[in-house]
Amino acid sequence: MKHLLSYGIFLISASASASVWTYDDCVDYALAHNISLQKAVLDERTAAIDLDEAKAQWQPTLDFATTHGYSNTPWGEGAHNSYTSSYGVNAAWTVWNGGQRENTIKRDRVLAEISSLTTQNTVRSLRTDLLQVYINLLYAREAIGIYEEALRLSTARAERSRALMEAGKASRVDYAQLCSQQEQDNYALVNAQSSYDTRRMELKQLLELGINGDIEPADIDWTSEQVLAQLPPIDESYRLAIANDLQLRSLDLQLQRADIDVAIAKAGAMPRIALTAGIGTGYNAPGSAFGSSIKRNLSESLGLTLSIPILDNRKTKAAVARARVQQLDAQLDTDSRNTELARMVETWYIDTRSAQARYSAADRQLLSAQLSAELTDEQFALGLINTVELMTAHNDLTEARRSLLQAKYMAMLGQKMIEYYRTASVSLN
Repeated sequence: MKHLLSYGIFLISASASASVWTYDDCVDYALAHNISLQKAVLDERTAAIDLDEAKAQWQPTLDFATTHGYSNTPWGEGAHNSYTSSYGVNAAWTVWNGGQRENTIKRDRVLAEISSLTTQNTVRSLRTDLLQVYINLLYAREAIGIYEEALRLSTARAERSRALMEAGKASRVDYAQLCSQQEQDNYALVNAQSSYDTRRMELKQLLELGINGDIEPADIDWTSEQVLAQLPPIDESYRLAIANDLQLRSLDLQLQRADIDVAIAKAGAMPRIALTAGIGTGYNAPGSAFGSSIKRNLSESLGLTLSIPILDNRKTKAAVARARVQQLDAQLDTDSRNTELARMVETWYIDTRSAQARYSAADRQLLSAQLSAELTDEQFALGLINTVELMTAHNDLTEARRSLLQAKYMAMLGQKMIEYYRTASVSLN
């Protein structure tokens, strides 16, 4: 709980009014404001309350009871009206109930640990969700620059073609085709800006920012060496992922809980011993004075009760059977989580290696496309090629830039996710 409270201290530099947010700023803000995390913390508090309640079952119960009555006998002999009252203090303590009390405390302690792990896992999930959205946001913003450059070039060519057409040195067909390319680049730029706004909205939702909240990601400059960095051994990453996974720890505790539930269910067939004690008195009117009546009627009691269940309509057997089913279900969940971890780790390795390979290929393709675009532009200026070939070279260059950018961010996202599985933490620095 102290660890979680430390998350609630949000850095002033990441306030909602800030325009530039680093990834760490986003994490700090989300840990203080994310609703799912706050709900997880409340569930953890509830589990702690349940554990305190279970521990209190070792204490005896104590209560005070008083009863008052009035009766009227209009045709009776003597006094027609009477008043009776009783006063008592009663205590009870369960000496033995088949171990149910002890096992309930064990179960609630396990549930409190599970709840704590759930909260910690929510924090981790929040970090990785922010990581993926943040990197996608960086990619979307940089993609805007690619399409802005493409639009700048196509606009300049269209303007130049218009001037040549007006001078009688270019045809209307060439001008129309270059105008079409300009509109195509403008449409691509609008889509890129829309994609950026969508990614930013997703980040704001994770941060629980209002509709008027403004946010811009901080610049991150990754070199080619970082993008193409060698990945650690996959089998080592898988072992570390299993060792650091909080869900597996929680499932192990679920198995323990299932074992305890079986013991609690079996306690239903055990004898029960309870100790009771009480002190009471009463007063009747008409009669003696209140004080003397209370003194004369004072009584003390002490009792021991032994209860041996014989038939309970199969309630105990059904409870044991349900608890054993929970054991099997918890084991299946554990096996499923191990399989899921293996799949996720392998998938990130495949995606990251593929992105690195695409990055290397796209880097070479970009050099070729840049050279081709320069030569094509010179040939078009000399009238050696038509506008279709010019537009093709232009689109190839734009696509090469986009492919390189996409591969770069996919490779870095994969590396960071692999880092998360290995260390249970992640940073963009």
